[in-house]
Amino acid sequence: MSELDSPVTVNRGRKIVLWRHGQTAWNLERRFQGSTDIELTEEGLGQARRAARLLAAMNPDAIIASDLKRTAATAAELAALTGLDVTHDEALRETYAGTWQGLTHEEIIARFGDQYAAWKRGEPVRRGGGELETEVADRAAPVVERAADKLPDGGTLVVASHGGTIRTTIGRLLGLEPGTWEALGGLTNCCWSVLGEGARGWRLMEHNAGTLPEPVLGDDD
Repeated sequence: MSELDSPVTVNRGRKIVLWRHGQTAWNLERRFQGSTDIELTEEGLGQARRAARLLAAMNPDAIIASDLKRTAATAAELAALTGLDVTHDEALRETYAGTWQGLTHEEIIARFGDQYAAWKRGEPVRRGGGELETEVADRAAPVVERAADKLPDGGTLVVASHGGTIRTTIGRLLGLEPGTWEALGGLTNCCWSVLGEGARGWRLMEHNAGTLPEPVLGDDD
């Protein structure tokens, strides 16, 4: 195929805002939540309300969210300000991490040190016997892409999800090799990353935006 025959990427000027949920008690305890359904703390609700005011100023066109309580409650704060409905999808849930779930990071390192180290090196690891990061991207990224395809030109999609799922989705949408996804730093509770549409596809415009500032607590849950 010649250069003239190559398909042209149409830049419709869309944006995707990937927004991590507010604080939970397990975040404070540094417990790996994974797909465990943990509610927001009062501070987490406050974070969601503050962040929602900033995100509402972006005039989003659509909101999608994981169906877990912590993300649903986070997304609800933005929905209340914008009048938009939230579409919940279990494909946007956090990584299922089997026996790691409910353990603190110290307990994980003590019990599964080799597995933890291999994961941090970027090797494909079923943490606690759960999902691979690529499998999380396989289920989450298409949901985000389908929702973005429905946006008007110049439109903005907000995705309320989880730290690990957001990282794998960003990696997949940017076309990065899975072993490099860990290079994307964790998101602070209720902070977000922005992907903008460029001539060659999606590109990272902002990362961990809206930091309060607070430390990153449990960036994979």
